[in-house]
Amino acid sequence: MKKADIGMIGMAVMGENLSMNMERHGYTVAVYDVWDGVVDKFMEGRGKGKNFIGCASFEELVANLEKPRVVMMMIRAGSPVDETIDKLLPLLEEGDILIDGGNSHFPDTARRCEYVEKHGMLYIGTGVSGGAEGAFNGPSMMPGGSPAAWERVKPILQDICAKVDDGSPCCDWVGEGGAGHFVKMVHNGIEYGDMQLICEAYQIMRDYLGMTCDEMHEVFADWNKDILDSYLISITADILTRKDDDGQPLVDKILDTAGQKGTGKWTGIAALDEGIPLTLIGEAVFARCLSAIKDERVAASKVLNGPAVKFEGDKKAFIEDLKNALYASKIVSYAQGYTLMRSAAKTYGWNLNYGGIALMWRGGCIIRSVFLGKIKEAFENTPDITNLMLDPYFKDAIEQAQAGWRRVCAAGIASGVPMPAMTSALAYYDGYRCEHLPANLLQAQRDYFGAHTYERIDAERGKFFHTDWNDGEVGTTASTQYTV
Repeated sequence: MKKADIGMIGMAVMGENLSMNMERHGYTVAVYDVWDGVVDKFMEGRGKGKNFIGCASFEELVANLEKPRVVMMMIRAGSPVDETIDKLLPLLEEGDILIDGGNSHFPDTARRCEYVEKHGMLYIGTGVSGGAEGAFNGPSMMPGGSPAAWERVKPILQDICAKVDDGSPCCDWVGEGGAGHFVKMVHNGIEYGDMQLICEAYQIMRDYLGMTCDEMHEVFADWNKDILDSYLISITADILTRKDDDGQPLVDKILDTAGQKGTGKWTGIAALDEGIPLTLIGEAVFARCLSAIKDERVAASKVLNGPAVKFEGDKKAFIEDLKNALYASKIVSYAQGYTLMRSAAKTYGWNLNYGGIALMWRGGCIIRSVFLGKIKEAFENTPDITNLMLDPYFKDAIEQAQAGWRRVCAAGIASGVPMPAMTSALAYYDGYRCEHLPANLLQAQRDYFGAHTYERIDAERGKFFHTDWNDGEVGTTASTQYTV
């Protein structure tokens, strides 16, 4: 009997749909799940009569794979991955490959890669984006880990992934160790930001402009034909048309408490570790946290008062401003995300292809959009660009959007509609373009209470000073300073 080209462990929605995708592209797939009955149900259902080999154990799975063996895990991140690796390693041989396609934290992937390589096998941690539909029709994939594994798995992963208009696959090698899962983590952080920005646009249309769901649908559908053309904008337009059984908008019946699985939080923590101002994504994460304390907010709404401001003016013009605010904020979000990836690449020794990452995100994934093509062009034109906002296209786009962006943020503040992501994006833009920030005063404060020292504008960088603020004496210190 013909052996399988790849094994799949974990036959929940993502694993099952990826397996169907692989089989549809001509691969024989051996499938296994630790839960009793899952494989039998699949083999008698969607997998019946197709090129699948149902397996009842890890041993049977490994025995049914062509050498060098490739085993993909689509299981819950965390300890289940480590446990599965430890069960598989004694069954595998030198040169066999393990792939983790779950949402693992990148330091875990780096550790596992080193661990598996010490046993003579190879390891890949790949981000898989696009949800169940993407897994079946073609996801975006971001593989990293053992470089020697890439040529073996490249045909499979690039066959099953999404393709852009010219046929380029939305999957390519990212880098060693945890690079693939790091890029997927940043992708998810940007996803948090995109979703929050869209929700803020929705809320100001609903609460400030007083628009109905049908009216907002028309706006989002119109935006999806232009610079904001994206998967998330398109599904937002669709969501606003869905009616409940009573004919009322379904979205109005959904409780306003948002969940999260942790990747946005990880992105924020990584930014703090790298010292990168990832303000918009941070606000998007905290906005979900704020939404989760629903009972507190309900109680507070009966005690705390805000402004009672009604919109007066040209609604069409304001919606155009809102479109510009959303686009400018989106530019800031991606600029921050790419700055984080650039910093992490230096820290971990990765050689990331930033334009290639934009290409991987062009199709299949949740943040896919026309916008990403402009990011790819920016890095093709200036590979070492320090911030996307400095690219001529994005610089001009922000300048054209800036007046409307400021009007929308001002309106949100004046009317009491919370817009944490849009306003933090504007604050970042203003801070980034500001030659003189008030950190001189901050550093003086630190030196005053903690002798943390400061640099001077009339001295070379790296030379630190301390003032005895009680009597005004200034002295030069060693070329180090406290970091508290």
